[in-house]
Amino acid sequence: MGVWTGWKAGAALVLSVSLLAGCGSNSGQSSAGKQSGSSEFADPELNIAVFQGGYGREYWDKIAEAFMADHPGTTINITASPKIAELVRPKIVAGNPPDLMYISGSDNTPILDGLIKDNALTDLTDVFEGQAEGGKEKLADKILPGVLQSRSMSPYGDGKVYLAPFNFGVMGLWYNKNLFEQKGITPPKTWDELFALNATAKQNNRALFTYQGLYPGYLEEMLVPSIYSLGGQKALDQYFDYDPTFWSSDTFKQTWGLLDKIAKEDNALMSGTVALNHTQAQTAFLQGKAMFIPNGTWFEDEMKDAPREDGFQFGFLGVPAFSDGKPTTAMTSVEQIVIPAKAKNPELAKAFLKYLYTDDSIKLNAEHSKAVLAVKGAPDLAKPYISETTYNVYKTVDDGIVAVNGTFKSVAKGSKYNPSEEVYVPISSIMNKQLTLDQYAQQMTSLYTELGKELQTTSP
Repeated sequence: MGVWTGWKAGAALVLSVSLLAGCGSNSGQSSAGKQSGSSEFADPELNIAVFQGGYGREYWDKIAEAFMADHPGTTINITASPKIAELVRPKIVAGNPPDLMYISGSDNTPILDGLIKDNALTDLTDVFEGQAEGGKEKLADKILPGVLQSRSMSPYGDGKVYLAPFNFGVMGLWYNKNLFEQKGITPPKTWDELFALNATAKQNNRALFTYQGLYPGYLEEMLVPSIYSLGGQKALDQYFDYDPTFWSSDTFKQTWGLLDKIAKEDNALMSGTVALNHTQAQTAFLQGKAMFIPNGTWFEDEMKDAPREDGFQFGFLGVPAFSDGKPTTAMTSVEQIVIPAKAKNPELAKAFLKYLYTDDSIKLNAEHSKAVLAVKGAPDLAKPYISETTYNVYKTVDDGIVAVNGTFKSVAKGSKYNPSEEVYVPISSIMNKQLTLDQYAQQMTSLYTELGKELQTTSP
């Protein structure tokens, strides 16, 4: 699915329907048709902009048609593009944004950061505190625990929801399930057990570990859960909120110590890893050149046509604990939907947003996009339409694996820093043994100190 979170274009959805007023006719739009008759809404026309990524366009076509059929007289116009930010930015600047936007992809998500910084999003708390479409429960009670409370959805720390959750991904370490079963290898539950498998990896003519070398942001999929596993939410808050003391903590030393050990231990890091892009590293893993690799639930579909060793089967490990008896963790990410504060038709936009969380919508999304919404029970609703591997990974979260999520605090407006790049790119030098952990910690301490000063200077 491309490159995600600073590097990974991530799980993406998509597309469809008619014409976003004011955009040209060459932007991948198509007509979903119009319902005749009167509408229950004061303004029956809804303009939507959605990211067109690897999941295809059909879900958006189908859900728009279903909503219009259930709400006669309404018309949904959807503009879709892989570069959706380029299409909607001029309209946002002009004060005439779409009524609802689904934004994903690393090239597009900065527009969300801008809207958050400018306080330019509609408060969606009433949508989630209200009754779910077609049910008796509160909509918030359908969403996966902790998601609405996360910074990704409640960016201001005031308990109000400004970004609505959509598809979610689960991330951690992957292995060849068939190899493990054939050789009688037990999937490791602790890091000590994982490193102990280095000898086994060598016996099977492979390295212990590889990752998407040119995009070291993938390593957050093991680093972020490990921070939480060691230091809990307090350590995670220090990390994401630019507390310079994080970089002198035992949590940092043990977590980044994993990378240092992988870099220095014989056979631990696949030769040439740092120079590989994501598809090259992932192909090497599939071909049996390494035993473990970090990735997310899009992995299997993204690499469906890639060559692999005989009998390869995707196995998901999650992220090992640091000691016996501690739970396995996994990182989760959730895509976002927003209604701009200057939307012309927030009433209809909120009604359509609520409609996306119905069981029928969850099934349509799985059928046509092979994706799973961040809703309780969604994996079971999606099961007939997704692979057994993908289903099992989602069920690990549904069944109680410790899910960890978080995002860097928004930097000060006008800052030259991209925190993800500043934190993760230097890891390549650690893996090349050109940068020590002490040197890295000094760089990060300086960075966090500067980011904190910028935020203090610009705060009201």
